[in-house]
Amino acid sequence: MNYLRSFIPWLVFAGVSVAGWQWGALAGLVASAALLIADRAAGLDLESRLLEYGTIVFFVGLTAVAFARPDSGLQAYSGALSVGWLALIAWVSLAVRRPFTMAIARRMAPPEVWHTPLFRRIGVVLTAAWALSFTLSAAAQAVIAAYGLGAGCSVLVQIAGFVLPLRFTAAYPDRAQARFLQQSGARLDAQGGMTS
Repeated sequence: MNYLRSFIPWLVFAGVSVAGWQWGALAGLVASAALLIADRAAGLDLESRLLEYGTIVFFVGLTAVAFARPDSGLQAYSGALSVGWLALIAWVSLAVRRPFTMAIARRMAPPEVWHTPLFRRIGVVLTAAWALSFTLSAAAQAVIAAYGLGAGCSVLVQIAGFVLPLRFTAAYPDRAQARFLQQSGARLDAQGGMTS
C-alpha cells in the first residue's frame, strides 16, 4: 500500500481531470504538497524523496500551462506527459544512485537493513521495473493521443502501467531475499560444512 500512497497525486490528477485538465493538475499539485507536508510532520527524511519533489515540479508546471492555456494541444498528451515524467524521475533516480523505490521501502523495512547490499539491489531492480513500465506506458499513451484511439485505450494502458510493476514489486523482494539466503547458505556449506 505504501507504493500506492506515493502515486496518490497522479491518481488524483487522472480522476479529477475528467472535470478539466487544469483542475486535475491543480488537484495533483495540492495532493503532492499535502503528502510531502505529512511526511515532514511524521519526521521522515525528505532528502531522498526524488519522486515527491519531481511530482511537485511536474504539477506546478502543468498547472501553470493548463490554466494559462486550457485549450492547449498538450491536453491531449497530458497522460503521456505525466507517465513520461514519472519515467524520467525513475531513470534519474537510478542515474544518481538514489532509486526512488528505496524511499518507499524504508517506510516498511527496519533501519538496520537500509544500507545492506540486498536492500539496495532490490531497490535498483524495482526502480528499473517501474522506469521501464512508465517508459512503455508513456510511448503507448503518446500513440493513443496521436491517433485518437480514445479514453478506453488510455485507461487500459494507465492501469497496466501501474498494476504490472506493482505486482512485480509485491513479489520480487521475497524472491530476492530467498535467493540471497539460498546462496549464502551454499557459500557457508562450501566453506566448512556450516549451515544457516
